[in-house]
Amino acid sequence: METMLSICVGVGLSAACGFRIFVPLLVMSIASRSGHLTLAHGFDWISTDPALIAFSVATVVEILGYYIPWIDHVLDTVASPAAVIAGTIVTASMVSDMSPFLKWTLAVIAGGGAAGLVQGTTVLTRGASLASTAGLANPVVATLELGGAVITSVMAVLVPVLVLVLLVVFFVFFGRKLYRMRMRTQVAT
Repeated sequence: METMLSICVGVGLSAACGFRIFVPLLVMSIASRSGHLTLAHGFDWISTDPALIAFSVATVVEILGYYIPWIDHVLDTVASPAAVIAGTIVTASMVSDMSPFLKWTLAVIAGGGAAGLVQGTTVLTRGASLASTAGLANPVVATLELGGAVITSVMAVLVPVLVLVLLVVFFVFFGRKLYRMRMRTQVAT
């Protein structure tokens, strides 16, 4: 049961990496330092003072960067692969009592996949915002993404199973919406 909970925490935090890369890592660092998370062997560095400082500075820089018009585009370009990598590391850092092959396979598929899916939705949302408002709504989108990262990260630590259920509901809803939009554009052409 403990392994399943740690997988839920890892995947929830990985999904939050899709919103903002460093917010979940900062939450992990704080939660592991306060005893709310137990990290897998080899990932104790996440709870060290240098890691906490690095995650704090990186989080502030990332948050501010998304409010500057041309920097947010550069961050979006870099964020997609970085979110998948961060999601993989986050899930791997939470899973213990599992063979390394299975652990890293799970981390890449579930953790990297969750981060990639969320990152993909944020890229599409930001693109739609750019196209429909010429980028004027991007600060609103950036604020919503930040809120999503913070709420998902904290909930992943406190109520991990609920986060997984909410993520499934989110992806089903977004997937259906995307499918309907695609069908409308095919009918229109």
